[in-house]
Amino acid sequence: MSRRCELTGKGVMVGNNVSHAKNRTRRRFLPNLNDVTLASEALGRSFKFRISAAALRSVDHRGGLDAFLAKAKDAELSVRALKVKKDIAKAIAA
Repeated sequence: MSRRCELTGKGVMVGNNVSHAKNRTRRRFLPNLNDVTLASEALGRSFKFRISAAALRSVDHRGGLDAFLAKAKDAELSVRALKVKKDIAKAIAA
């Protein structure tokens, strides 16, 4: 399972641990990923995603999963999220 947010594309970053003596060793900064269930109002069902805490706040800020996916860029979304986005667009159009 990759350490990547399914909605924002946020992934692992790299940097250095720096000691008091300024010795530098490589380290990884992992995203704060959580397994959440988000409900789609247009489709009337829920979807499980592995998203970052920042993405969860963004979903709440934009007014839910449907509104978030409508504004989200396709390049940042996972394959599953992209399919949900297209299904929501079809449901709204119909």
